[in-house]
Amino acid sequence: MPTIRQITSINAPVPVCFDLARNVDIHTQTTAKTQEKAIGGVTSGLLEIGDTVTWEAVHFGVKQRLTAQIVEMDAPHSFTDVMVKGAFKSFTHIHEFREHKNGTLMKDTFSYKAPLGLIGTLANKLFLKRYMHTFIKMRANELKKIAEQKKHSYLMR
Repeated sequence: MPTIRQITSINAPVPVCFDLARNVDIHTQTTAKTQEKAIGGVTSGLLEIGDTVTWEAVHFGVKQRLTAQIVEMDAPHSFTDVMVKGAFKSFTHIHEFREHKNGTLMKDTFSYKAPLGLIGTLANKLFLKRYMHTFIKMRANELKKIAEQKKHSYLMR
C-alpha cells in the first residue's frame, strides 16, 4: 500500500491549524485548482467524528466524486478520514498537529490502494503517487498561508 507523508511547519497555534484542516469551506478554498466542492453529507463548517462529506472534483480532466468519513478524532491533535466510496480501492488520511517552535507541525499521512488491479499498480508507479503527493503538499501549503495570515478569528472559540 503506497503511503505519502507530508510535514508542514505552520506559524499558528495547533487549535487553529486543526480547525482549518477539518473545515469544509477552507478545504474547498485550498483545492480550487481541482474545482473541489462538497455536494453531500456535511457541506459547510467543521467536520466532527462520524461525519461524512462527498466531494466532487476534477482530476485528470475527469469529474469525480468521493465520499470520506471522519473515523477518529483527538481534538486538537489529530483526525482520520477514510474513503467510503470513490475512485480509489481504499484510502486512509491521518492528519496530525503538534506544537513546534513558533507554532505547529502538521503531518499528513495518506495511505491508499489504487483501483483496477495491475493497471492501477502501473498507473501508481507512472504518475498517481507523484500526483497525490503534489496534491497533498499543495493543500498543506495553502492551509499554511491561511493560518499564517491570522484572518481566522471566525474559527476561534
